Amino acid sequence: MNIKVFLPIILAGLFFSSCNKWLDVQPESEISAPILFSTESGFQEALNGVYNRGTQPDLYGKELTVGTPEVLAQNYTLVSADAFDYRQTGLYNYKHQKFIERKDSIWIGLYNAITNCNLILSNIDEKQSIFAGQNYNLIKGESLALRAYLHFDLLRLFAPSFIRNPNATGIPYVNTYSKDVTPMSSVRESLDKIIADLEAAKTLMAADPIRSAAYIINYPTVTDTTKNTEENSPVLFLQNRRHRMNYFAVCGTLARVYLYKNDKTNALNNALAVIQANRFPWTNPSDFNAFDESKKDRILYKELIFSWYIPQMKKEFQDNWFRTGSSGMYIESDPAKTLYETGGVGGNDLRYKQWLSPRSEQGRNPMEIVKYRRNPLSSEESANLHYLVAPAIRLSEMYYIAAECTYSTDPGRAVAYVNQVRTIRGIGEPLQVSSEEQFITELLKECRKEWYAEGQIFYMYKRLNRGIVGQTGVVTPPSDNVFVLPLPNDEILFGGR
Repeated sequence: MNIKVFLPIILAGLFFSSCNKWLDVQPESEISAPILFSTESGFQEALNGVYNRGTQPDLYGKELTVGTPEVLAQNYTLVSADAFDYRQTGLYNYKHQKFIERKDSIWIGLYNAITNCNLILSNIDEKQSIFAGQNYNLIKGESLALRAYLHFDLLRLFAPSFIRNPNATGIPYVNTYSKDVTPMSSVRESLDKIIADLEAAKTLMAADPIRSAAYIINYPTVTDTTKNTEENSPVLFLQNRRHRMNYFAVCGTLARVYLYKNDKTNALNNALAVIQANRFPWTNPSDFNAFDESKKDRILYKELIFSWYIPQMKKEFQDNWFRTGSSGMYIESDPAKTLYETGGVGGNDLRYKQWLSPRSEQGRNPMEIVKYRRNPLSSEESANLHYLVAPAIRLSEMYYIAAECTYSTDPGRAVAYVNQVRTIRGIGEPLQVSSEEQFITELLKECRKEWYAEGQIFYMYKRLNRGIVGQTGVVTPPSDNVFVLPLPNDEILFGGR
């Protein structure tokens, strides 16, 4: 099958109200490529436009973080048809009109961002001389890595998993800025192209400032420059590297992709590259538990390797999406307790205590999801210890990947990786398993707790070809009918899968 992608180019203007607002930009006008790419700042502007596109509600600003993948993973209690029209999505009715509209928007939005990556990459090599320092390598590396990251999510949504059929039709891997039709690649070919882009990005970004000993990760509210240097650079482009596809984010994405391809050696190597760098400190439980909202870390911010900066979603998340009424997104008390195993090892799980808040409504016992709650009396900068972001890659995921890749050769070490995360989250009882099958079952439980309302656990079910556990305990068997979203209808007209 060939695919035609007709997408506008988003070139966002840069209008900074403060050094923390660089992703608040909105598209102002179309700028011709020769003008835009005549200066280094023009390339930075185009790259910021890609990030800005990723933070929109149809992508990581909402849909791909707290939306469709979470509904498919059965992480919300959807008892009403009015729950933003997601009820049928939770039933895997892929012919429902609202579902079709959302998944088509995801497809278009991801390819739109990819097209902008390709526009940058098609112009950058011939302008290498205009860049200062390492900026050419960083911009090209970020563009390649983002192109791979976006394609990978397309593959995980719209194609069979590698374990099911590596030679099945995958997605179009669009790596040129052109009006030419891009042919479909197989799942294996798509993964190979994703890996090639990421490996190239990793080489280019070897001198990323985040790798420097002078780059100290902490909360933006910590102004002591001996304890936080993330915003110290006089160059805005080099600040807050964890809000961008930085070197360690590339390693983390490679670990994720190699594991999807069942290449555990390379997955482990890249996960350990992040872990052993010791750049990302675990969140202090006192910050996670803090009563004062302005001193609270709800998102485990320091552990984020890469995140999408989404302050524009503050009102949408608090007043609309995560409300406990029948038309909002929440989880009933009993399924929440089951998910976090509060009657057993999870009795002191800090995630359950800090991310879910009990309510009482008309005879029901809903748990409001407060993971993204902000202090309504404060500005965005002082609402919590951190900015409002959508987590993309966590330090804990690297431990989970290392554990999964290690179990067959060193079960003790694999369990230790998982126990390290469990301990920091308040689970004092060590994991007890006697087989790899049991280990994977327990690992799935841990990942579901850790990634709740982040859009990742659905992909793990798919990668492992495991049944999805519903809120009543009913398991939806693994099937491409569940795991593979249909291509957009107009693309099917071009030849179908």
